[in-house]
Amino acid sequence: MRGSRVVAVGHYQPAKVLTNDDLAELVDTSDEWISSRVGIRTRHVAGPDEPVDELAANAGAKALAGAGLSPADVDLVLVATSTAVDRSPNTAARVAARLGMGSPAVMDLNVVCAGFTHALATADSLVRTGTARRALVIGADKMTAVTDWTDRSTCVLVGDGAGAAVVEASEEALIGPVLWGSVPEMGHAVRIEGTPPVFAQEGQSVYRWATTQLPPIAREVCERAGLTPEDLAAVVLHQANLRIIEPVARKIGAVNAVVARDVVESGNTSAASIPMALSKLVERGEISTGDPVLLFGFGGNLSYAGQVVRCP
Repeated sequence: MRGSRVVAVGHYQPAKVLTNDDLAELVDTSDEWISSRVGIRTRHVAGPDEPVDELAANAGAKALAGAGLSPADVDLVLVATSTAVDRSPNTAARVAARLGMGSPAVMDLNVVCAGFTHALATADSLVRTGTARRALVIGADKMTAVTDWTDRSTCVLVGDGAGAAVVEASEEALIGPVLWGSVPEMGHAVRIEGTPPVFAQEGQSVYRWATTQLPPIAREVCERAGLTPEDLAAVVLHQANLRIIEPVARKIGAVNAVVARDVVESGNTSAASIPMALSKLVERGEISTGDPVLLFGFGGNLSYAGQVVRCP
């Protein structure tokens, strides 16, 4: 069985920026309150005329350009999202249409905040077995569209955006084995439900689970890749909350790694957060081609998935 690799990454965020001071005009909060509790200072907000598939297509186009490829070079589009409005056509099909692709397989995955790492693992398997030749994997969410803007416990957290990766076959396995799972009986801790759907969560339950249960799982991801945490050049966790990211990264023991903190400027963008943060690290030159990077998604469904990838 051959391997696969990430060839290029890309990201996209809407132009509108919402600051903590802006939020203080909507609910009883302040910049100090938000910054000290979740570490977020700004977030990007998509307008009513900017659907999830548009965010996804913009990120996908950037990743394809970075790989030097045309849309016709892709035969599989995987989009991780939990905020698409319509059931059919799915988001992946709409992305393919926006980018002018030929006849790719098009699939959406909904694993909420762990969606991108699940989608990347799926693409890796399909490319390695030869089922797909080249995949465009996208995490995209418009969390502000499912947010109660009178609830200060959730509206301060969210943002919109998309991140993408191009995956193709390689002689070496440059996308490591996935380790994934969930805690189904605790799925109620993070919810997007109702009509219309609204985001809600049990913040303390999520915090305790993430900071106590996830570090040993992340270390096992490294072991499956044949590495130690000390070997990592970067750690890109789901950008949920700085108070989760920093202790989890510390407990993993990746003492030599850059830790992505895109949550500070982007907020929690659900499935978009990992590829977007990775793309920014690459764009800023903070990691180099071939560097081992831990990607680890977690959240909705109390699900998780992680793998070590080599930086494109």
